[in-house]
Amino acid sequence: MIRLLAILTLCITALSARAQEEIVLGLSQDEVAISATFTGSEILIFGAIRRESPPPEFSDLGVIIAVAGPNVPTTVRKKERIAGIWVNTRSVEIEIAPSFYAVATSGPMDDVLNPLEDLQQAITGERVIRAVGQDAFSTNDYTDAYARLKEREDLFQVLEGEVSLDEDTLFHTSIALPSKLVEGNYRTRIFITRNGQVVDQIRVIIPVFKVGIERWLYNLATEQGAIYGLLSLFIAAVAGWAASAIFGRLRR
Repeated sequence: MIRLLAILTLCITALSARAQEEIVLGLSQDEVAISATFTGSEILIFGAIRRESPPPEFSDLGVIIAVAGPNVPTTVRKKERIAGIWVNTRSVEIEIAPSFYAVATSGPMDDVLNPLEDLQQAITGERVIRAVGQDAFSTNDYTDAYARLKEREDLFQVLEGEVSLDEDTLFHTSIALPSKLVEGNYRTRIFITRNGQVVDQIRVIIPVFKVGIERWLYNLATEQGAIYGLLSLFIAAVAGWAASAIFGRLRR
């Protein structure tokens, strides 16, 4: 009976917080341009929590910020040594795999988000990356391997405790975007939680696109493939001729 009353109290608190607290969001930049000299960028995400009444007592506030790049399906293969030769024996298709993913929190993930909310909202890495394949009982091994590969390239970031939360009202964090970004819409989600339960969320899109010669080459390669191929051959021939001429003069 006591346990039931405690659960009801938490539910009432969450419903009350859901009605009273809302996110007011700000971004340091609402788009990212990739040029020929692009070496990365940083986005400052900040905001406040608007309330119509004092915050609930005996309830811990949490903030979660997640930024996901466009999905890039890929295949993860497992190699095994057979007769002294390493060969691909098994594979898993990663169907939902963000090209970039960063999740920052105001505290330990286990404190600010409960598993049920994570299952519904797909926030942590194990929920964001989904796979199907021949090895149905061990797809987690493949998704973990994919996450590790992305971590090495700084394309998969888990930033626990990196969201600054002041007076349970103002919050901010910065997300570093590496140079190896895929062009497209980057989905940004901000959650506020009470005792691990989501009470409000907001979603915005940050466009990432190529500009200058990068955009021109991309459009030429995708829209005029034949011309792009001929231009590449011409540039290679001119570069080869120029190198040959320079070395010829140096030998004299």
